[in-house]
Amino acid sequence: MEFADVVRRRRMVRDYDPERPVPPEVRERLLAHAIRAPSAGFSQGWAFLVLESPEERAAFWAATTGPGTPDGWLTRMRRAPLLVVPFSSKEAYLARYAEADKGWTDRDEARWPVPYWDVDAGMASLLMLLTAVDEGLGACFFGVPADRVDALRQAFGVPDTHRPVGVVSVGYPGSGDRRSPSLRRGRRGVDEVVHRGRW
Repeated sequence: MEFADVVRRRRMVRDYDPERPVPPEVRERLLAHAIRAPSAGFSQGWAFLVLESPEERAAFWAATTGPGTPDGWLTRMRRAPLLVVPFSSKEAYLARYAEADKGWTDRDEARWPVPYWDVDAGMASLLMLLTAVDEGLGACFFGVPADRVDALRQAFGVPDTHRPVGVVSVGYPGSGDRRSPSLRRGRRGVDEVVHRGRW
């Protein structure tokens, strides 16, 4: 598939065929492409929690959602045969930029205009989303509720040094997948968001 087609076809898939697992070689390509993302200072302060077995995925959903009957969105999303949780490590970036070739020995977080540790993990996530499209799969990036992060860490032994930036669900699209109602708003055009030369 041409790269332009991959970009054009990328969308958030919210229903999966539970009978079709993600082939192991495709899973490994997703992860191999993720670590090709850029990172400030080549810090590579990311980590990826891969959840494939029914038990692992059930533990994820139990940790990140509340009790009760799941709504339609959650019912469909729970069918994804593969979940990848990308984590960022601020400490990896502060440590990297305290090294001799960077020279910020004070490790002051105020030097960072934006949290590049999260940005870089987001870029890695986007590479997984694009790889999924290229492989004929569907994928969705969604968040972990702030009040459930500690439960996620506890369920999977994730250290406090790592923060989940979201979750990438991957699988073959299911028959219940439909376009998000949000898309009715329409995609903003280049002329609406690009400022050439000045704002």
